[in-house]
Amino acid sequence: MQQIDSKKSKLTFIGLVVTIGIVFGDIGTSPLYVMRAIVAANHTDHISEDFIIGALSCIIWTLTLQTTLKYVVIALRADNNGEGGILALYSLVKKMKNKWLYIVAILGAATLVSDGVITPSMTIMSAVEGLKSYNPNTEVIPITIFILIVLFVVQQFGTQSIGKFYGPIMTLWFIMLLLLGAIQFIPNLYVIKAINPYYAVKLMLIVRDSAETALEAKHMILLIMGAVFLCTTGAEALYSDLGHCGIKNIRISWGFVKICLIINYLGQGAWILSHPVEAASGGNPFFMMMPDNFVIIGVGMATLAAVIASQALITGSYTIFSEAMSLDFWPRQKIEYPTHEKGQMYVPAINWGLLISCIFVVFYFKESSKMEAAYGLAITITMLMTTILLLFYLYSKKVNIFFILLFAIIYFIIEGGFFYANALKFEEGGWITMMLAGLIAFSMYIWYNGRKLKNKYVQYVNIKPYLPIIQDMKTDTDISKYSTHLVYISRAGKSEEIEAKILFSIINKNPKRADYYWFLRVENDTNPYTFEYDVLELIPNTLYKVNFKLGFKVVPLINIYFSQVLEDLKISGKIDLSSNYPSLKKYDIPADFKYILIDRVFNQEYLFSLKERFILRFYNMVKYIGISDTAALGLDTYNVEVEEVPMLTDVIYKSRIKRVKNYK
Repeated sequence: MQQIDSKKSKLTFIGLVVTIGIVFGDIGTSPLYVMRAIVAANHTDHISEDFIIGALSCIIWTLTLQTTLKYVVIALRADNNGEGGILALYSLVKKMKNKWLYIVAILGAATLVSDGVITPSMTIMSAVEGLKSYNPNTEVIPITIFILIVLFVVQQFGTQSIGKFYGPIMTLWFIMLLLLGAIQFIPNLYVIKAINPYYAVKLMLIVRDSAETALEAKHMILLIMGAVFLCTTGAEALYSDLGHCGIKNIRISWGFVKICLIINYLGQGAWILSHPVEAASGGNPFFMMMPDNFVIIGVGMATLAAVIASQALITGSYTIFSEAMSLDFWPRQKIEYPTHEKGQMYVPAINWGLLISCIFVVFYFKESSKMEAAYGLAITITMLMTTILLLFYLYSKKVNIFFILLFAIIYFIIEGGFFYANALKFEEGGWITMMLAGLIAFSMYIWYNGRKLKNKYVQYVNIKPYLPIIQDMKTDTDISKYSTHLVYISRAGKSEEIEAKILFSIINKNPKRADYYWFLRVENDTNPYTFEYDVLELIPNTLYKVNFKLGFKVVPLINIYFSQVLEDLKISGKIDLSSNYPSLKKYDIPADFKYILIDRVFNQEYLFSLKERFILRFYNMVKYIGISDTAALGLDTYNVEVEEVPMLTDVIYKSRIKRVKNYK
């Protein structure tokens, strides 16, 4: 699969087309609503040239500083073995001494997912609303809901068969944006002066001077900034898709995409200035500037582009949660692979959760223009978190400290300003994305710290003194045979150590005699696609320790991987996979296996601190979001046994109960 992906990431014409289809769906559909939002932010009686030119200048320089410079030029360099995105970036810096960075990663991932709930709803509804230019009585909500349901239902079957059309369709979409913009822009070339950042500054000064009070001026400026920010909301997704397409393809294709976007924005601005009355009527300039006989085609293309953009965000959500699972930020979920295409995973729980959220958003807002009020608030937090992690990444790469400080100052000002502007959207609907982001971030925080807390109380012992005991148990026929192969899942990192509870299970709790004992450990590697193992023979022909080293994008299907390990050992003559029972061995029946999972349960809560009790109580609630350890490790349920043991054992009590008299 990696070879296929490496071919796609090479700089080729096909690679560029594929990149346009995968990477730029979100940012590429922003012309559907950005200029409409900007016009809505104008509270004067007429739309002035200074207002539109200034707004266009803000768009151009936001795309340049935020998307081009920060993400395309700088962030794409921060790749984790070819993978991008905020969690991949966190994997690069998590070894630094700043232990609080995991909170930054959690906040960034949670807000990115939550804002993704608004994107499919808004882009698809914005496209469908274009039909109102053709038929004002069009029922937008049912059509939008239908498209969303179809989009999410087909995820379980995979999109490999239709995915090959995404690139050509999105390329046609950007060409359409270019042509529609050029038709309006060429006769009104004066709008090209928006390239000068002077007009962006002039707009803010005009708004300040025209307002009756300083508070009103501040409010109007923030509304304009919130609308302008919508043009760059897809930049974070651009970075996340680095692993699918490669840095060269993204950078080259972005040049084409940016030109198409800017020309379209300039064209919309020219049309608004030429038709100020129609523009102020509340319609969408994107569709209103189209020739009447092209509206149906334009709506069709916009709908296809919106669906493709939504598809990319859905796939991106799967990727974020799968990475979060490997980083211990999220409980294990069932993951399916509908096709053999890399990245074509399907997470049922996430899929249906997103669908329900999108349908709620559509019914709650009813119009895409109202969704703009909620859109962008959460993603500004994601961008700020990415900036923080990038600062640590640049520092780890020994980049000049003055450049790092300059980078910090510029982007904390820009993104801090956008966050402040978008904060106005909280009461108008932004609370929805913030509430969802808060729930996801809280669950991630609890899960991460709950796992750390449980591991904190794991007691590891040196296994060497117990090896003779296990060796003797194997030949002790007075102990009933428990299984031919007895397998334990371990977290012990050192080769000579093992959890005390595993030895207690084998030797003390219920002595378990077996022909072979196996200790399996899964080690998460910061390299996303590490896929290897090693075997340590502790007792010849009896006890083995297997360490699986898996990247954070590799699903731990331990049952499958362990079978491959056994085949390797069989071929090397180390073990025999036939049953050791004479009557079964005679017919070459495969040996039986028994997996033991030890679950440490929360007990004796008075022995924990208040914070630890809080974390563990909510940890047990968050646990229900995920699937069992058996399913998470890809084990067959028929030969798995779960043993519950208390987290705290061997507690030394300071008080001793006193006997007062004999019992009568």
